Amino acid sequence: MVKRSNSAIYITRRLPGPALKMLKGLDITLHNGKEPPTKEEILKRIAGKNAILCMLSDRIDKEIMDAAGPQLKIISSYSTGFEHIDVAEATRRGIYVTFTSDILAEATADIAFALILACARNIVSADRMVREKKWEVGWMPDLLLGHNVHGATIGIIGLGKIGSSVARRARGFGMKIMYYSRRRNEAVESELDAKYVQDLDELLAHSDFVTIHTTLNEESKHLINAKRFEKMKKTAFLINTSRGAIVSQRDLISALKSGMIAGAGLDVFEREPIEKTSPLLAMKNVVLLPHIGSADYITRSKMAEVAARSILDVLVAEKEPNPKYLVNPQAQP
Repeated sequence: MVKRSNSAIYITRRLPGPALKMLKGLDITLHNGKEPPTKEEILKRIAGKNAILCMLSDRIDKEIMDAAGPQLKIISSYSTGFEHIDVAEATRRGIYVTFTSDILAEATADIAFALILACARNIVSADRMVREKKWEVGWMPDLLLGHNVHGATIGIIGLGKIGSSVARRARGFGMKIMYYSRRRNEAVESELDAKYVQDLDELLAHSDFVTIHTTLNEESKHLINAKRFEKMKKTAFLINTSRGAIVSQRDLISALKSGMIAGAGLDVFEREPIEKTSPLLAMKNVVLLPHIGSADYITRSKMAEVAARSILDVLVAEKEPNPKYLVNPQAQP
């Protein structure tokens, strides 16, 4: 490979896996702190860089691109989503935007199903009871009674790679599968006997577990709100491992407090980390995780490899750049 003369990179967080080794020899500026860099820090450090390897928590907007200058060639995001990047502005400037695609699908599906089981069978409450030495009778007929997962109906919002992976796990538990998606997935319907519904309210009305796997955009923001909670069963659970803003957190709290739904399992929130004053923290009918959907060693390392490879494909190449996971092909010359 032929090294291009312009190879200055700003990386906004230390990464697991091979990324830094892959980029060895290039001019790397690394934010080493545990906390994400502030916007002020990004504005200062992005100046003169040819690439930025950013996280979902880093808002990359017009101001950041202005600070980088015309030599910025690629914004490589260590994430499966890219709503934190002003893609239209990047495209206008001819800047490549890349992401890690669906590499985290299986890991995220694992967490989604872990939340389903934890919510249904009171796993967290049971663990807490034992640890707090409140388990006083060896076995009781009515101790921590939960809900069936086997044979229940799962409603999947968004049947892409992650949603399909969740559906396969549900099939293994003998669940009835319904899904609502922008695109019909007839292959998964045939494979898993999944039922496609065109009306989201229909899915909500019949599902025992509603799990979200759609992307966040203007249409999907607060897709699940007070009116939608009214459509759900009182015995139903909401699972969200996608993006926090797809659910109106205020309306969710109200639905949980009033008993409109049975509970929720959340790996994502409208604001992260969750506010220390959030009523969710005191609720016993929720399971809360700190956004760890893709947090296994293999997945996170592979994501780092893909993010680094995208930068190499643009800054170091024998031919014209052609990164594999490109969000905006319109940016190509």
